[in-house]
Amino acid sequence: MSQQDRRPIASYPTYAEAERAVDYLSDQEFPVERVAIIGHDLQLVEQVVGRVGPGRAALSGAASGALPGALIGWLFGLLSWLDPVLSSLLLALYGLIFGAVIGALLGLLLYSLQRGRRDFASVSAMQPSRYEVVADAEVADQAAKLLNRLGSAAAGTTATEK
Repeated sequence: MSQQDRRPIASYPTYAEAERAVDYLSDQEFPVERVAIIGHDLQLVEQVVGRVGPGRAALSGAASGALPGALIGWLFGLLSWLDPVLSSLLLALYGLIFGAVIGALLGLLLYSLQRGRRDFASVSAMQPSRYEVVADAEVADQAAKLLNRLGSAAAGTTATEK
């Protein structure tokens, strides 16, 4: 993205509202390729989704190892590197089982190496506290007028109202 001379035309507390404003501009035949939504004041939010014990660590490791094991087994069967009588599906099944067992053992090993230091699972996401709709300086006034027509209740705080 090139840094152009852009002006803020509206500010919103949620992305959905900013998206609605740009959608409204698009509906009004405004050249939306000259508009951007910018998130400000980013914060990292880490949502804890559960506790991780030995059982969950083994299950997660088994799930992580099963698919690569099945794919490797299928490739061996496809290329007939082993006994050509064995079908590729049977080798894929053996690979799945072998991958799951190895994955479970590695999951348990990694869990035990942490020694309870981080025994929870979480999901991280970046979240802005507000969203600003900006437009190229040449068309910013036109965009602000269109968003003012959308209505202040639905449009948030526009730059011309500040």
